[in-house]
Amino acid sequence: MRRLLIPVLALGLVSGFALWQMSRPKQLPETALAGFVGDAALGEAVFHAAGCASCHAAPEATGADKRLLSGGMRFASPFGTFIAPNISPDPRHGIGGWSKTDLANAMLFGTSPDGQHYYPAFPYGSYGRMTHRREGLQDIAHLHAYLQTLPASSAPSQPHEVGFPFNIRRGLGLWKRVFLQDDWVASVPLDSAPLQRGRYLVEALGHCGECHTPRNLLGAPQTDQWLTGAANPSGTGRIPAIHALDWSEADIVYYLETGFTPDFDSAGGHMAAVVENTAKLPPSDRAAIAAYLVALP
Repeated sequence: MRRLLIPVLALGLVSGFALWQMSRPKQLPETALAGFVGDAALGEAVFHAAGCASCHAAPEATGADKRLLSGGMRFASPFGTFIAPNISPDPRHGIGGWSKTDLANAMLFGTSPDGQHYYPAFPYGSYGRMTHRREGLQDIAHLHAYLQTLPASSAPSQPHEVGFPFNIRRGLGLWKRVFLQDDWVASVPLDSAPLQRGRYLVEALGHCGECHTPRNLLGAPQTDQWLTGAANPSGTGRIPAIHALDWSEADIVYYLETGFTPDFDSAGGHMAAVVENTAKLPPSDRAAIAAYLVALP
């Protein structure tokens, strides 16, 4: 028994060390964004495209109050309830002390400044694709500059309501290794700048697939069913498909600006907040999103 115990313990230690290494959070070198200068005016467009206020403003905030990113919005899921944190520039309770690289690590890899994994309720699975466009890191630098101009909130972030085993964040490192893919999803021919821009906005910065794509039992998007609709994670209703829409490009552009559909319906729920953001984008961006959606095979 003693002879058997030693190799078993050794194997356990080696396996544990390997799993620990495999689940290690990914981070950029601190100097990775040193050459990128942020412009707050340009960062405002990134802010709207990424939908930051839609999740991080207070639950009942409207209008200009949405610029106060105090957090607190609740997102129910089969794994527990996730509560959006304070990302205002408050240095203690928000992200006022973050560097550009800290923001990049959070958005691209789901890694906090202190090296912890963020839950994928934060859509870094989509934001990670920003690295495939030349302007991706530059957009993060612009966003960082804009976030610093917003009002600060001293409201502490609330802990997520997630039970065992999902409260063991180190396990998210293995989840990321298995399920995170930063490749483009749709095989859309890149024969025009608008299509390239549209794919960047839909698949990466706008993270449309996070809601409109079904997920497997472990919460990972099933990209083979890209944008084909999904069950609402709250358990009520269904999020519609936006793949193979029978809308024209003009219909989509109008919807993204006004919230009105071709059949005289209007956006509701979280989609109303999305339209509030897309309405603030340049017309060329709304046209690019429409071109991408219409071009999907």
